[in-house]
Order: sequence, then structure tokens, then C-alpha cells
Amino acid sequence: MKIFFLDQSGKPGGAELCLIDIAKPYSHSALVGLFADGPFKDLLEQNHIPVEVLATQTIQVRKQSSLAQGLKSLGQLAPLITKVIKKAREYDLIYANTQKALVVGALVSFFSHRPLVYHLHDILSTEHFSQTNLRIAINLANRCASLVIANSQASKTAFIQAGGRSDIVEVVYNGFDPKIYQTDKSDINQLELELGLQGKFVVGHFSRLAPWKGQHILIEALAKCPPEVTVVLVGDALFGEQDYVKQLHQQVAYLGLENRVKFLGFRSDIPQLMAACNLVAHTSTSPEPFGRVIVEAMLCGKPVVAAKAGGVMELVEHGLNGFLVTPGEPQELAQVIITCLQETEITATIANNARTTASRRFDVATINQQIAQLLSHRF
Repeated sequence: MKIFFLDQSGKPGGAELCLIDIAKPYSHSALVGLFADGPFKDLLEQNHIPVEVLATQTIQVRKQSSLAQGLKSLGQLAPLITKVIKKAREYDLIYANTQKALVVGALVSFFSHRPLVYHLHDILSTEHFSQTNLRIAINLANRCASLVIANSQASKTAFIQAGGRSDIVEVVYNGFDPKIYQTDKSDINQLELELGLQGKFVVGHFSRLAPWKGQHILIEALAKCPPEVTVVLVGDALFGEQDYVKQLHQQVAYLGLENRVKFLGFRSDIPQLMAACNLVAHTSTSPEPFGRVIVEAMLCGKPVVAAKAGGVMELVEHGLNGFLVTPGEPQELAQVIITCLQETEITATIANNARTTASRRFDVATINQQIAQLLSHRF
């Protein structure tokens, strides 16, 4: 099957990393079309996946954009859509991996007479999207998509509650290659030396720096923890969230935690950094569609403490393969950190359980098989 994948981003977020795994088995006959240039294009090329940047300028529409802002962007979309229609005729199927890709993909599907698949990586609710964008996504999916692949039961439920058709949506979790998360002890020792982490209890947070990702919750919790607890924040602002980064630095200074919080920015050595942590924290204040970082930490054999909402609750069983806390509650989070610091045997057992279940449930080979079966049954 020749598949034309579409994605709006030039930067590798969770949806983009997922797309690499999905596109790999089709790389000999597929194309990934991007609406922006950037490091994601390089990553696709490194994985030998054909890629082309289709847009010459960024589409100025965000999740919270109004109808007026959306209409303004139509001028930008016209040349892009014309270009994508021509390309689409060379393929059997259009696979939209993001919401902007759905908008373009739906129009292209109509004009090129090619079926459309929409991979839903979001919880479609007014918490994350403007009412206008929500209606557009639901209407286009209902009218134009032959299949919607939701990345969790939580994403599927939100889609249906927002008015999405239940007969076109199927759940397929994100897939991971467990081999990637096997790390070398000497690399970990080197990292600990470089970052000054020896003798520390390290809590890692792996996410772009954004208010809803809740890094400020972790910093507040850190202030309630013993002095040997150190936090590493891996990630940076992606979508104009630099003000939040400033706020985080101010919060760290105000609480006198400069020596206990390390801002590492974007990194490519995620498995090694996770392996250098004693605990990985997920602190999103709004429901997470899936929680990619949680599974990655599990595969690294690390205990996870996660905010109890959305797709996270499909990944973590409290006290069995991780810890769940109320979103936005630093006191509760601090208590779990202290428990992990003190109860090392129980925590190690939980981490081992996590690695076993994650390896079984989210192996990329199994996940790709599920997607292939859905595509072959529907098209």
C-alpha cells in the first residue's frame, strides 16, 4: 500500500515520533509531507523514510485560534492544498497525523478521491482547543475520514463525546522499540559526572516546557523534599511559551533551588538521561491523550509518578507499575518522591513490573501489526 503521510510540524513532538514508527514499514513506497521544515525532517531522513517539505511558510493557526484567524490562514492553505492534491494522486491513501494535517488531508481527499485516515493524538475538548477548531476537527473527521485511529481510550471517548462517529474510531496505542531503552552503565556514569548528579536522588521531567505540562508543580513539590532530591527538566519551549520558561527560572530562584534544578533543554539522549534518574515525573495539569514519556521511563526500568487523568490511567496502575497523583497537587507529588527515596525495595519492584508490562503492551512490532490490519480491512 502506497501511503501519503501528512504532518504539520517541523519539530519532533510525541505525534511525530509516533509517525516515524508507523511510516517505517511502508518506507519503500510512502512519502511524509511536512508543512514546516526543521529537525523532524532530519529524523525522518535518518530513518530512511522519504520526506518532503510542502509548505514555504508556517500556517498561523493554533489550537485556540478563532474563526477569524482560521479564515485568514485560508490564503496560506490554497497553494499548499494544490500541491498536496497533485502528490496525493500518486498514492493509495492519505494519512493525516495532526489536526492541521486533517484539515488539508480532508480537502485533498475530496479532490483527489483518495481515502483518508486521521491519527488522533489529542483529547478533543475545549480545555485544549477553541470551539471553532473543535467543530472543524469533528466535522472533517466525520465527513471525510474512513478511519480515525485514537492513541488511547481517553482520546476515543473525548472524540465521541465531542460528536465524533463511533463507527469510524479505533484505539491503537503508541508503539516503542524496547531495544532503544537498553542503556550502557558507562554512559550513565559519564552523564552523572557531566551533570553533577552523583549521590543525588534524581527526579527527571521529560516534556516541552509549557504551563499545562506542569513543570511548576514539580518545582513546588521539590521545595518540600529533602535536600538530596534534584530535578532535571529535559525539554524547552516549543510554541511561543518562552514566558513560561522565564516564570520557571523565577520560581526556582524565589524558592532558592538553583542548585537543585537543572534545565537541560532539548536532548537526543533520552534513554540515557532516564536511566540516570531515580524517578520520572509526569505532571500535566490537563488530561494527557497518551503519555509517551511514561512508557519510555517504564522501558528504562524507572519508577514513574504520573498525573491521574486521561490516557495515563490506561498506562499506570497505582502501586503496581507506578504511582498516580492528583493533577496540580505538589504536596501529593512530594509525598510520592519521598516514598521512592525511602522505600527503595518496593520502588524497585514497581519499576521492574513497569518494564515487563510496557515491553509486552507497547512493542512497536505488535502496534504496527494492529495498524496494518486496520488498514487492510478498511481499504
